[in-house]
Amino acid sequence: MLQLVRAGVRAWLRPTGCRGLNALTEEAVPQAAKPESVASAGPQAPVLRRCELPVPAPRRPVQAWVESLRGYEQERVGLAELHPEVFSTAPRLDILHQVATWQKNFKRISYAKTKTRAEVRGGGRKPWPQKGSGRSRHGSIRSPIWRGGGIAHGPRGPTSYYYMLPMKVRVQGLKVALTVKLAQDDLHIVDSLELPTSDPQYLTELARYRRWGDSVLLVDLAHDDMPQNIVAAASGLKTFNLIPAVALSLPKQSIGKMPSLKKGSVQARVSVPHTEPECIQHAQTPDPGPDPADRRLPGGEAALA
Repeated sequence: MLQLVRAGVRAWLRPTGCRGLNALTEEAVPQAAKPESVASAGPQAPVLRRCELPVPAPRRPVQAWVESLRGYEQERVGLAELHPEVFSTAPRLDILHQVATWQKNFKRISYAKTKTRAEVRGGGRKPWPQKGSGRSRHGSIRSPIWRGGGIAHGPRGPTSYYYMLPMKVRVQGLKVALTVKLAQDDLHIVDSLELPTSDPQYLTELARYRRWGDSVLLVDLAHDDMPQNIVAAASGLKTFNLIPAVALSLPKQSIGKMPSLKKGSVQARVSVPHTEPECIQHAQTPDPGPDPADRRLPGGEAALA
């Protein structure tokens, strides 16, 4: 009985002592950590755009600098958070090649056409009798083995090279292109495409001052209400291209070494999706397959305008 009483007293006293030691350690730790927090505090750049969609737990939003086109010195005015599934994907060069090849060929139509022996003018009669002349037998001078005759297995245009890649592959190609451009510092985000002047020389000197490269691709979210100064300045330059976000694709990015995206249009697209939510949604949904309403050529071959 005495042993049970002693064990109960020890069990009652032990938590009290532990609580006292924990309280002392908690009081000592913040005092030591206070100077470090004060020393690490400093001016931070404002975040002008937050990532709208939820980011998976292991990953974090990708931050990029937001620039301004209103002056030479206003290179960094804040930060923009980008979704990691769009701007931080694995660099798949094979998918880039597939999408670039598809976008080059799916609108291609070859109009090359050669004439067969039935379409070449002349050759209606037999050149000489079948027997008796000692020469090889022939039935027409427009045979494919004759000079000036028809072509046996030549192209019979118009020929369409149309084929369709799955939506997931096309979206993944755009994601890889945006990721590589951002990693190579060839993709810049601006708060607005407003320029102080419509002089093309200002845009050229600005690109030279910030080392954007020889060719620049400007992407705007709007279709109709683009700033007049940027439209007038880009229209007078051959190396500057201004397009809406719905027209952004891999060949367009290959035109400009430095795509410059407006803050509201950092979400780009291949064919259909032009926002981050749509890119992620198209990457997660199954592919619907080819469109049965594709137009056909007279020979039964698909064609695009």
